[in-house]
Amino acid sequence: MAEILDRILSKYAAQGNDTKDKLLGAAFVVVSKDGILYQGAAGRIGSPTDSPPFAPDSFTWVASLTKIITTTCLMQVVERGLISLDDDVRPLVPELARMQILRGFGADDGQPILEDNKKAITLRHLLTHTVGLAYDIVDSDLVRWSHAVGRTVNNLSYTLGGWNTPLKFAPGEGWCYGSAVDWAGKVLEKLTGQGLEAYMAENIFGLLGINDTTFHSTTAAVEASRVVPCSIRDAASGTVWPCELPVPADPPVESGGAGLWTTAIDHARVLQALLFASSSTGDEADQAGRVLGKKTVDEMFRPQLDAVQRTRLKELTDMFHDGMVPEFPVGFGPIDHGISGIINMEDVPGKRKKGSMMWAGMCNSHWWIDRETGIGATLIVNVLPHPDLVVNRLYDELEAAVYGELIPVWAKKN
Repeated sequence: MAEILDRILSKYAAQGNDTKDKLLGAAFVVVSKDGILYQGAAGRIGSPTDSPPFAPDSFTWVASLTKIITTTCLMQVVERGLISLDDDVRPLVPELARMQILRGFGADDGQPILEDNKKAITLRHLLTHTVGLAYDIVDSDLVRWSHAVGRTVNNLSYTLGGWNTPLKFAPGEGWCYGSAVDWAGKVLEKLTGQGLEAYMAENIFGLLGINDTTFHSTTAAVEASRVVPCSIRDAASGTVWPCELPVPADPPVESGGAGLWTTAIDHARVLQALLFASSSTGDEADQAGRVLGKKTVDEMFRPQLDAVQRTRLKELTDMFHDGMVPEFPVGFGPIDHGISGIINMEDVPGKRKKGSMMWAGMCNSHWWIDRETGIGATLIVNVLPHPDLVVNRLYDELEAAVYGELIPVWAKKN
Protein backbone atom coordinates (compact mmCIF):
# COMPACT_ATOMS: atom_id res chain seq x y z
CA MET A 1 0.00 0.00 0.00
CA ALA A 2 3.02 2.25 -0.37
CA GLU A 3 1.40 3.85 -3.41
CA ILE A 4 -1.33 5.42 -1.26
CA LEU A 5 1.21 7.06 1.06
CA ASP A 6 3.21 8.19 -1.97
CA ARG A 7 0.12 9.84 -3.42
CA ILE A 8 -0.67 11.66 -0.17
CA LEU A 9 2.85 13.07 0.05
CA SER A 10 2.73 14.13 -3.60
CA LYS A 11 -0.64 15.83 -3.14
CA TYR A 12 0.86 18.21 -0.57
CA ALA A 13 4.12 18.92 -2.41
CA ALA A 14 4.36 22.08 -4.51
CA GLN A 15 4.50 21.71 -8.27
CA GLY A 16 6.43 24.50 -9.96
CA ASN A 17 6.29 27.98 -8.43
CA ASP A 18 2.83 27.69 -6.91
CA THR A 19 3.38 26.96 -3.21
CA LYS A 20 0.02 28.21 -1.89
CA ASP A 21 -1.22 25.75 0.75
CA LYS A 22 1.56 23.36 -0.25
CA LEU A 23 4.90 22.24 1.16
CA LEU A 24 8.18 22.41 -0.66
CA GLY A 25 8.84 18.84 0.39
CA ALA A 26 8.32 16.15 3.02
CA ALA A 27 9.67 12.72 3.97
CA PHE A 28 7.83 10.02 5.91
CA VAL A 29 9.15 6.77 7.39
CA VAL A 30 7.18 4.05 9.20
CA VAL A 31 9.00 1.35 11.17
CA SER A 32 8.36 -1.78 13.19
CA LYS A 33 10.83 -3.29 15.63
CA ASP A 34 12.26 -5.32 12.76
CA GLY A 35 12.75 -2.64 10.12
CA ILE A 36 11.20 -0.18 7.72
CA LEU A 37 7.57 -0.70 6.67
CA TYR A 38 7.48 2.39 4.47
CA GLN A 39 9.79 5.18 3.40
CA GLY A 40 8.89 7.87 0.93
CA ALA A 41 9.16 11.55 0.09
CA ALA A 42 7.84 14.14 -2.31
CA GLY A 43 8.71 17.64 -3.44
CA ARG A 44 12.03 19.44 -3.32
CA ILE A 45 14.37 20.76 -0.66
CA GLY A 46 14.36 24.45 -1.67
CA SER A 47 12.33 27.20 -3.27
CA PRO A 48 13.92 27.11 -6.77
CA THR A 49 11.98 24.68 -8.90
CA ASP A 50 15.20 22.94 -9.92
CA SER A 51 16.18 22.21 -6.28
CA PRO A 52 17.16 18.60 -5.53
CA PRO A 53 14.27 16.32 -4.59
CA PHE A 54 13.27 15.85 -0.98
CA ALA A 55 14.16 12.32 0.17
CA PRO A 56 14.09 10.14 3.30
CA ASP A 57 17.77 11.02 3.74
CA SER A 58 17.32 14.78 3.29
CA PHE A 59 19.15 16.52 6.13
CA THR A 60 17.51 19.29 8.12
CA TRP A 61 17.07 20.92 11.52
CA VAL A 62 14.32 19.11 13.44
CA ALA A 63 14.01 21.26 16.59
CA SER A 64 12.16 19.37 19.35
CA LEU A 65 12.36 16.01 17.59
CA THR A 66 15.73 16.13 19.34
CA LYS A 67 14.09 15.48 22.71
CA ILE A 68 13.30 11.79 22.19
CA ILE A 69 16.97 11.10 21.42
CA THR A 70 18.30 13.11 24.36
CA THR A 71 15.80 11.48 26.68
CA THR A 72 16.82 8.02 25.49
CA CYS A 73 20.38 8.92 26.46
CA LEU A 74 19.29 10.08 29.91
CA MET A 75 17.36 6.85 30.46
CA GLN A 76 20.54 4.94 29.62
CA VAL A 77 22.44 6.62 32.45
CA VAL A 78 19.49 5.94 34.76
CA GLU A 79 19.56 2.30 33.71
CA ARG A 80 23.30 2.15 34.38
CA GLY A 81 22.82 3.47 37.91
CA LEU A 82 24.57 6.82 37.46
CA ILE A 83 21.46 8.65 38.67
CA SER A 84 17.83 7.93 39.49
CA LEU A 85 14.85 9.75 38.02
CA ASP A 86 14.05 11.22 41.41
CA ASP A 87 17.52 12.41 42.42
CA ASP A 88 17.97 16.14 42.94
CA VAL A 89 20.11 17.36 40.03
CA ARG A 90 20.79 20.83 41.41
CA PRO A 91 24.19 19.80 42.83
CA LEU A 92 25.22 18.76 39.30
CA VAL A 93 24.15 21.93 37.47
CA PRO A 94 24.74 25.18 39.38
CA GLU A 95 22.37 27.19 37.18
CA LEU A 96 19.48 24.97 38.24
CA ALA A 97 20.40 25.43 41.89
CA ARG A 98 20.19 29.22 41.52
CA MET A 99 16.88 29.37 39.64
CA GLN A 100 14.16 31.40 41.35
CA ILE A 101 10.39 31.30 40.93
CA LEU A 102 8.73 34.20 39.12
CA ARG A 103 5.70 35.18 41.22
CA GLY A 104 4.61 38.28 39.28
CA PHE A 105 5.58 41.91 38.77
CA GLY A 106 5.51 44.92 41.06
CA ALA A 107 2.40 47.08 40.74
CA ASP A 108 4.40 50.29 41.02
CA ASP A 109 7.68 49.60 39.24
CA GLY A 110 6.82 46.56 37.09
CA GLN A 111 9.91 44.77 38.32
CA PRO A 112 9.88 40.97 38.59
CA ILE A 113 8.94 39.48 41.93
CA LEU A 114 11.23 36.50 42.45
CA GLU A 115 11.18 33.87 45.19
CA ASP A 116 13.95 31.41 46.02
CA ASN A 117 13.16 27.82 45.07
CA LYS A 118 13.50 25.48 48.03
CA LYS A 119 12.31 22.30 46.31
CA ALA A 120 14.43 19.65 44.63
CA ILE A 121 14.69 19.62 40.85
CA THR A 122 14.72 16.01 39.72
CA LEU A 123 15.56 14.37 36.44
CA ARG A 124 11.94 13.25 36.26
CA HIS A 125 10.83 16.89 36.52
CA LEU A 126 13.10 17.82 33.61
CA LEU A 127 12.06 14.92 31.37
CA THR A 128 8.31 15.39 31.94
CA HIS A 129 8.22 19.23 31.78
CA THR A 130 6.98 19.50 35.35
CA VAL A 131 9.93 21.56 36.61
CA GLY A 132 8.38 24.96 35.83
CA LEU A 133 10.53 26.06 32.87
CA ALA A 134 8.82 27.73 29.91
CA TYR A 135 10.18 28.83 26.55
CA ASP A 136 10.95 32.51 26.88
CA ILE A 137 10.12 33.45 23.28
CA VAL A 138 6.47 32.47 23.64
CA ASP A 139 5.69 32.86 27.34
CA SER A 140 4.37 36.37 28.03
CA ASP A 141 5.66 36.44 31.62
CA LEU A 142 9.17 35.52 30.53
CA VAL A 143 9.06 38.02 27.67
CA ARG A 144 8.20 40.68 30.22
CA TRP A 145 10.88 39.44 32.63
CA SER A 146 13.52 39.47 29.87
CA HIS A 147 12.64 43.06 29.01
CA ALA A 148 12.71 44.12 32.67
CA VAL A 149 16.17 42.71 33.29
CA GLY A 150 17.63 43.86 29.94
CA ARG A 151 18.16 40.34 28.64
CA THR A 152 19.06 39.95 24.96
CA VAL A 153 19.48 36.15 24.58
CA ASN A 154 16.67 33.58 24.45
CA ASN A 155 16.15 29.84 24.25
CA LEU A 156 16.99 29.81 20.52
CA SER A 157 20.42 31.37 21.19
CA TYR A 158 21.64 27.91 22.27
CA THR A 159 23.52 29.27 25.25
CA LEU A 160 23.21 28.54 28.95
CA GLY A 161 22.09 32.14 29.44
CA GLY A 162 19.40 31.66 26.83
CA TRP A 163 17.94 28.71 28.75
CA ASN A 164 18.42 30.27 32.18
CA THR A 165 15.06 31.75 33.14
CA PRO A 166 13.00 31.86 36.32
CA LEU A 167 10.62 29.00 37.04
CA LYS A 168 6.90 29.57 36.47
CA PHE A 169 6.03 27.49 39.53
CA ALA A 170 7.80 25.38 42.13
CA PRO A 171 9.12 22.09 40.72
CA GLY A 172 6.42 19.45 40.49
CA GLU A 173 3.50 21.85 40.96
CA GLY A 174 2.36 22.11 37.34
CA TRP A 175 3.14 21.39 33.70
CA CYS A 176 4.89 23.81 31.35
CA TYR A 177 6.82 23.27 28.13
CA GLY A 178 10.26 24.79 27.89
CA SER A 179 14.01 24.32 28.15
CA ALA A 180 13.95 21.45 30.67
CA VAL A 181 15.47 18.87 28.31
CA ASP A 182 18.29 21.26 27.46
CA TRP A 183 19.19 21.25 31.14
CA ALA A 184 18.79 17.47 31.25
CA GLY A 185 21.47 17.34 28.56
CA LYS A 186 23.80 19.27 30.88
CA VAL A 187 23.05 16.74 33.62
CA LEU A 188 24.11 13.96 31.25
CA GLU A 189 27.34 15.75 30.37
CA LYS A 190 28.20 16.16 34.05
CA LEU A 191 27.48 12.51 34.83
CA THR A 192 29.38 11.06 31.87
CA GLY A 193 32.16 13.57 31.32
CA GLN A 194 31.27 13.64 27.62
CA GLY A 195 29.72 16.25 25.39
CA LEU A 196 26.15 15.47 24.40
CA GLU A 197 26.91 14.62 20.77
CA ALA A 198 29.95 12.56 21.73
CA TYR A 199 27.77 10.54 24.10
CA MET A 200 25.06 10.09 21.45
CA ALA A 201 27.61 8.98 18.87
CA GLU A 202 28.99 6.30 21.16
CA ASN A 203 25.79 5.07 22.76
CA ILE A 204 23.04 5.64 20.18
CA PHE A 205 24.31 6.47 16.70
CA GLY A 206 27.00 3.80 16.54
CA LEU A 207 24.66 1.06 17.75
CA LEU A 208 21.90 1.94 15.30
CA GLY A 209 23.85 2.79 12.15
CA ILE A 210 22.90 6.46 12.35
CA ASN A 211 25.28 8.49 10.19
CA ASP A 212 23.56 11.81 9.42
CA THR A 213 22.59 13.22 12.83
CA THR A 214 24.51 16.03 14.51
CA PHE A 215 24.26 19.31 16.39
CA HIS A 216 26.83 20.86 14.04
CA SER A 217 25.37 21.22 10.56
CA THR A 218 28.22 23.32 9.21
CA THR A 219 30.77 20.57 9.77
CA ALA A 220 28.58 17.59 8.87
CA ALA A 221 29.81 15.41 6.02
CA VAL A 222 26.54 15.76 4.11
CA GLU A 223 26.24 16.58 0.43
CA ALA A 224 24.74 19.99 -0.32
CA SER A 225 22.04 18.30 -2.38
CA ARG A 226 20.63 16.77 0.82
CA VAL A 227 20.62 19.87 3.05
CA VAL A 228 17.14 21.34 3.46
CA PRO A 229 17.12 25.13 4.03
CA CYS A 230 14.58 26.80 6.27
CA SER A 231 11.32 28.13 4.80
CA ILE A 232 8.38 30.13 6.09
CA ARG A 233 4.73 30.33 5.12
CA ASP A 234 3.31 33.79 4.48
CA ALA A 235 0.14 34.08 6.54
CA ALA A 236 -1.67 36.28 4.04
CA SER A 237 -0.96 34.40 0.81
CA GLY A 238 -0.37 30.88 2.12
CA THR A 239 2.79 30.63 0.00
CA VAL A 240 6.19 29.40 1.17
CA TRP A 241 9.39 31.44 0.98
CA PRO A 242 13.03 30.96 2.03
CA CYS A 243 13.95 32.32 5.48
CA GLU A 244 16.90 32.49 7.80
CA LEU A 245 17.42 29.63 10.22
CA PRO A 246 16.11 30.80 13.64
CA VAL A 247 18.95 29.09 15.51
CA PRO A 248 22.76 29.20 15.16
CA ALA A 249 24.05 26.91 12.41
CA ASP A 250 27.03 26.14 14.66
CA PRO A 251 25.62 26.32 18.20
CA PRO A 252 27.67 27.62 21.14
CA VAL A 253 26.12 24.85 23.30
CA GLU A 254 24.61 21.57 22.10
CA SER A 255 20.85 21.81 22.67
CA GLY A 256 19.43 18.52 23.93
CA GLY A 257 15.96 19.99 23.61
CA ALA A 258 16.00 21.30 20.06
CA GLY A 259 19.42 21.29 18.43
CA LEU A 260 19.74 18.26 16.17
CA TRP A 261 19.93 18.08 12.41
CA THR A 262 18.92 14.69 11.10
CA THR A 263 17.02 12.75 8.44
CA ALA A 264 13.72 10.90 8.47
CA ILE A 265 15.61 7.61 8.17
CA ASP A 266 17.96 8.32 11.07
CA HIS A 267 15.23 9.59 13.36
CA ALA A 268 12.98 6.62 12.64
CA ARG A 269 15.84 4.29 13.59
CA VAL A 270 15.60 5.63 17.14
CA LEU A 271 11.86 4.90 17.20
CA GLN A 272 12.58 1.41 15.86
CA ALA A 273 15.13 0.86 18.64
CA LEU A 274 12.56 1.77 21.29
CA LEU A 275 10.04 -0.62 19.72
CA PHE A 276 12.70 -3.32 19.69
CA ALA A 277 13.48 -2.68 23.34
CA SER A 278 9.76 -2.83 24.16
CA SER A 279 9.53 -6.32 22.71
CA SER A 280 12.53 -7.62 24.62
CA THR A 281 12.31 -9.81 27.69
CA GLY A 282 15.67 -8.56 28.95
CA ASP A 283 15.97 -5.93 31.67
CA GLU A 284 19.07 -4.21 30.37
CA ALA A 285 20.44 -2.95 27.09
CA ASP A 286 22.80 -5.36 25.35
CA GLN A 287 25.32 -5.16 22.54
CA ALA A 288 22.95 -6.37 19.80
CA GLY A 289 21.56 -2.95 19.02
CA ARG A 290 19.30 -2.66 22.04
CA VAL A 291 19.69 0.87 23.41
CA LEU A 292 17.53 0.32 26.51
CA GLY A 293 15.98 -2.50 28.49
CA LYS A 294 12.27 -3.19 28.38
CA LYS A 295 11.59 -2.04 31.95
CA THR A 296 13.21 1.30 31.18
CA VAL A 297 11.12 1.83 28.03
CA ASP A 298 8.02 0.78 29.97
CA GLU A 299 8.78 3.58 32.42
CA MET A 300 9.13 6.07 29.57
CA PHE A 301 5.65 5.13 28.34
CA ARG A 302 4.08 5.13 31.80
CA PRO A 303 1.81 8.14 32.46
CA GLN A 304 3.87 10.39 34.72
CA LEU A 305 1.55 13.25 35.74
CA ASP A 306 -0.45 13.81 38.90
CA ALA A 307 -3.96 15.28 38.80
CA VAL A 308 -2.83 18.93 38.94
CA GLN A 309 -0.19 18.45 36.25
CA ARG A 310 -2.59 16.49 34.06
CA THR A 311 -5.25 19.18 34.32
CA ARG A 312 -2.79 21.87 33.29
CA LEU A 313 -1.57 19.82 30.34
CA LYS A 314 -5.16 19.34 29.17
CA GLU A 315 -5.88 23.06 29.53
CA LEU A 316 -2.90 23.88 27.35
CA THR A 317 -3.64 21.29 24.70
CA ASP A 318 -7.26 22.46 24.51
CA MET A 319 -6.03 26.06 24.17
CA PHE A 320 -3.30 25.28 21.63
CA HIS A 321 -4.77 22.25 19.92
CA ASP A 322 -3.32 22.84 16.45
CA GLY A 323 0.16 23.34 17.84
CA MET A 324 0.24 20.62 20.49
CA VAL A 325 -2.16 17.79 19.57
CA PRO A 326 -3.31 18.23 15.95
CA GLU A 327 -3.45 14.46 15.46
CA PHE A 328 -6.27 14.15 18.02
CA PRO A 329 -9.88 15.29 17.53
CA VAL A 330 -10.69 18.62 19.18
CA GLY A 331 -11.50 17.98 22.83
CA PHE A 332 -10.00 14.48 22.76
CA GLY A 333 -9.01 13.02 26.08
CA PRO A 334 -7.83 11.91 28.47
CA ILE A 335 -4.16 12.50 27.80
CA ASP A 336 -1.04 12.30 29.95
CA HIS A 337 2.68 12.80 29.54
CA GLY A 338 5.40 10.18 29.65
CA ILE A 339 9.15 10.57 29.60
CA SER A 340 9.52 12.12 26.12
CA GLY A 341 6.04 13.02 24.95
CA ILE A 342 2.28 13.15 25.24
CA ILE A 343 0.40 9.86 25.71
CA ASN A 344 -3.16 9.30 24.51
CA MET A 345 -4.99 7.30 27.15
CA GLU A 346 -7.70 6.10 24.76
CA ASP A 347 -7.61 4.85 21.17
CA VAL A 348 -7.71 7.62 18.57
CA PRO A 349 -10.49 6.62 16.13
CA GLY A 350 -9.00 5.18 12.96
CA LYS A 351 -5.49 5.90 14.17
CA ARG A 352 -3.05 5.06 16.96
CA LYS A 353 -3.94 2.87 19.93
CA LYS A 354 -4.11 3.97 23.55
CA GLY A 355 -0.77 4.28 25.27
CA SER A 356 0.96 5.70 22.21
CA MET A 357 3.46 8.55 22.60
CA MET A 358 4.15 11.50 20.32
CA TRP A 359 5.80 14.89 19.95
CA ALA A 360 6.50 17.55 17.32
CA GLY A 361 9.02 20.29 16.59
CA MET A 362 9.09 24.00 15.84
CA CYS A 363 9.82 23.22 12.18
CA ASN A 364 6.55 21.19 12.05
CA SER A 365 8.12 17.74 11.97
CA HIS A 366 6.36 14.99 13.97
CA TRP A 367 6.83 11.50 15.39
CA TRP A 368 4.72 8.90 17.15
CA ILE A 369 5.24 5.43 18.62
CA ASP A 370 2.33 2.98 18.99
CA ARG A 371 3.67 0.04 20.99
CA GLU A 372 0.36 -1.85 20.94
CA THR A 373 0.28 -1.91 17.15
CA GLY A 374 4.05 -2.23 16.99
CA ILE A 375 4.91 0.75 14.81
CA GLY A 376 6.52 4.16 14.92
CA ALA A 377 6.67 6.94 12.34
CA THR A 378 8.62 10.12 11.63
CA LEU A 379 7.46 12.95 9.36
CA ILE A 380 10.20 15.42 8.41
CA VAL A 381 9.45 18.84 6.91
CA ASN A 382 11.01 22.26 7.38
CA VAL A 383 8.53 25.12 7.41
CA LEU A 384 7.82 27.91 9.88
CA PRO A 385 5.90 29.14 11.79
CA HIS A 386 4.54 26.44 14.06
CA PRO A 387 1.85 25.20 13.77
CA ASP A 388 1.49 24.86 10.02
CA LEU A 389 -2.05 23.75 9.18
CA VAL A 390 -0.97 22.31 5.84
CA VAL A 391 1.41 19.96 7.65
CA ASN A 392 -1.33 19.08 10.13
CA ARG A 393 -3.62 18.00 7.29
CA LEU A 394 -0.82 16.01 5.67
CA TYR A 395 0.02 14.29 8.95
CA ASP A 396 -3.63 13.40 9.54
CA GLU A 397 -3.99 11.82 6.11
CA LEU A 398 -0.73 9.91 6.42
CA GLU A 399 -1.63 8.43 9.79
CA ALA A 400 -5.13 7.46 8.65
CA ALA A 401 -3.61 5.71 5.62
CA VAL A 402 -1.03 3.91 7.77
CA TYR A 403 -3.75 2.39 9.94
CA GLY A 404 -6.32 1.96 7.18
CA GLU A 405 -4.08 0.56 4.46
CA LEU A 406 -0.48 -0.18 5.48
CA ILE A 407 -1.04 -1.92 8.82
CA PRO A 408 -3.69 -4.43 7.60
CA VAL A 409 -1.37 -5.60 4.81
CA TRP A 410 1.62 -5.79 7.17
CA ALA A 411 -0.43 -7.67 9.78
CA LYS A 412 -1.43 -10.35 7.23
CA LYS A 413 2.23 -10.96 6.44
CA ASN A 414 3.07 -11.34 10.12
